[in-house]
Amino acid sequence: MARGVNKVILLGNVGKDPEIRSTPSGTMVGTFGLATAERAKDQTGNWVDKTEWHNLVCFGRTAEIVRDYVKKGTQLFVEGKIQTRSWDDKESGQKKYRTEILVNELTLLGGGGGQGGQGGGNYSRGNTASFGSSSPAPVDDFAGTGITDDDIPF
Repeated sequence: MARGVNKVILLGNVGKDPEIRSTPSGTMVGTFGLATAERAKDQTGNWVDKTEWHNLVCFGRTAEIVRDYVKKGTQLFVEGKIQTRSWDDKESGQKKYRTEILVNELTLLGGGGGQGGQGGGNYSRGNTASFGSSSPAPVDDFAGTGITDDDIPF
């Protein structure tokens, strides 16, 4: 019987600052939302943007990188796998489901207007980290335009 493939590739922007916590055993866990956008014409011929939100989870060194470099608006290229968890709600007793992307590799891209996303870093669960340059310098992508982080819809 053939094996299946569970691979997700996303390019999008972080919706809000990531949440970082530690498990009782000390493993760091990062969770955050990533928005991907698609543009298509509607029935009347007008261009319409459709945004899809993805729940991302990362562990260990990748979670540390997310803690240090990722913030609201950061553009990321992510590779991982999809997973759906289920649990029983304590209040209602109903079965709840959450579909998440378990991050295997993470590449910081430009955007976000600040330190997060600068330098083009590439990180994976293998505890390796490399930057395109020795030390990324914060760059304001919107210098002189009057645009601030609050103007970004992510």
